[in-house]
Amino acid sequence: MASTALRRPVGHEDRLSLIEHLDELRSRLIICVIAVAVAVGVCFAFNGTLLTIINKPLDRETQQNVNKGRGPLGQVAKVEQGTRAIGTDLSSVITILNRPGSGVSPAAKKSLARMQPQIAAHLKALPEVTGNKPVTLGVGEPFANTLLVSAYFGILLAMPFLLWQLYAFVLPAFSPAERQVALPLLLMIPFLFLMGVAFGYFLVLPAAVRFLQNFNADNFNILVQAKDYYRFAALTLVAMGLVFQVPVGILALVRFGVFTTQKLRRNRRYAFVACFVIATPLPGVDPVSMIIESLMLYALYEVGIVLATLFVRPQTNTADAEPLSS
Repeated sequence: MASTALRRPVGHEDRLSLIEHLDELRSRLIICVIAVAVAVGVCFAFNGTLLTIINKPLDRETQQNVNKGRGPLGQVAKVEQGTRAIGTDLSSVITILNRPGSGVSPAAKKSLARMQPQIAAHLKALPEVTGNKPVTLGVGEPFANTLLVSAYFGILLAMPFLLWQLYAFVLPAFSPAERQVALPLLLMIPFLFLMGVAFGYFLVLPAAVRFLQNFNADNFNILVQAKDYYRFAALTLVAMGLVFQVPVGILALVRFGVFTTQKLRRNRRYAFVACFVIATPLPGVDPVSMIIESLMLYALYEVGIVLATLFVRPQTNTADAEPLSS
């Protein structure tokens, strides 16, 4: 049965008993668990790259706090900048004193000349202070958070295969005509999910971090705990992936006759308000993220109307033509 789950779905004409259905479900669940485990293992092997990717929005968006001297890292950056300036000025003074006619004895010039390379080496060794990185507090937190990030990326990597297994399991319940409706919708889901994750990573997550990390930043020493940041980032990206399923939902509702494209167009004003209401509880509690998510929700609503118009209109026209011919 496990090999059947990998090869093909059960046909609509096949008749399976309850035990056989449960056996098929068990086989597909086992395959899904194996797929997720393999994906997590692959992601764990590249955990350094994945941590760099997920930490980048926090690092980039908090750099301005460091540049302004806010927080512990900002204070360290001020010390580093001051030390670098003093070292540079001291090196310039030594260069002036080593010039002919400066009045400095040859022995002193030789001593100053030996100091100049040392100053240059110390300046080169000064670290460059960058934006915040997540903080770990417990002994096992670095490993636990690395495994957590690998799990998040592993599930994301295995998502197309998991959706295929879900599709293969529920497919026998559809007739051939219903399968023609369901197949395009199911094929759109993983692509829209990945688009939503990309939208969340490049737009929503940086905007949320920028707002939240700079809110009353002068009154706090801001340190971000790793597990909280990764949970927040994962929820934001998953929420965006689910939000991008709106066109699929609209297309499905129109294909099955629950709504019509004309009714959806007439209710645009209500849909616009509903998008702001739906965006309120989504991850990213700042106003900037809420506005971005609301506008994207409405844009996806319009995309759903366009897709429904393109793919459902011929069926609607055919249905409308039958009463006229009679």
